Amino acid sequence: MVELFRNIVNIISVAAIPLLIIVFLGWGFFKKVKVYEVFVEGAKDGFTVAVKIIPYLVAMLVAIGIFRASGAMDVVTTLLAPITNLIGMPAESLPMALMRPLSGSGSLGLMTEIMKVHGPDSFIGVLVSTMYGSSETTFYVLAVYFGAVGIKNFRHALPAGIIADIFGMLGAVFICRILFGV
Repeated sequence: MVELFRNIVNIISVAAIPLLIIVFLGWGFFKKVKVYEVFVEGAKDGFTVAVKIIPYLVAMLVAIGIFRASGAMDVVTTLLAPITNLIGMPAESLPMALMRPLSGSGSLGLMTEIMKVHGPDSFIGVLVSTMYGSSETTFYVLAVYFGAVGIKNFRHALPAGIIADIFGMLGAVFICRILFGV
């Protein structure tokens, strides 16, 4: 059963991106949309947005740097380690689970550090890379993108994002336990 699941996941992972590209191009052709022109127009708008978000990006990166440098990450990791052990999540992967909702570059740096210590093919290496792909930089999105367009009331975006991140992390642990069993 596990081997069948692995084979299905492998087939889906190989076909997913090419299939998405074909679907988008096909849908654009069907709707008579000039896909390339629309893409270029979006890229121009993206540059404008990128310039607008720089102040928010700098503020977020400074806050994350302070959080890590102060030792708060280590304190939180130590406090949550008994809970992660109950769900089968190695304590070494907890900093990744905590950093990912805050910053993509910060979590990428953590993932690189963890892989240097444990190796990319270790269970922890596979788990943190799966966590990276299974969650979003919720606070980054709220601070940078919502700030860039002037949204001040996040309403349901924050709880929805945090819940999605929690389930992304739990899903990563669950899937990695099934596929790479430890």
